[in-house]
Amino acid sequence: MTAANDWSDLPGAELVAQGLRDAARGVLSPEALLVAIGAPRLERLGLHVPAVSALESEGELALYRTLCARGELDPYSRYNALLRELVSFERALEHRHFSRLRSAHIPTRPPPP
Repeated sequence: MTAANDWSDLPGAELVAQGLRDAARGVLSPEALLVAIGAPRLERLGLHVPAVSALESEGELALYRTLCARGELDPYSRYNALLRELVSFERALEHRHFSRLRSAHIPTRPPPP
């Protein structure tokens, strides 16, 4: 598992940290839904993402519906902004993760046959 201090300086880290806290407490917040959407990639990069209870099969739809229910003036724009922030965080974390593997000389792909 990646320690919080390993990624707290990355763009979107506060949003992801809040989502992880909410998901662990069972709070169905936009942030928790966002980390649920990103869970496969986040978990591959070493973060443990708690399961979000009552999550529909389509996390993206659940996030959009939550934003609408909370009275966002422009839920579509907010939805897109949240997804962009998540992707920015994932890319930065992925870059850091693979940079560390390269500097430790750990192959990230098997050698060709």
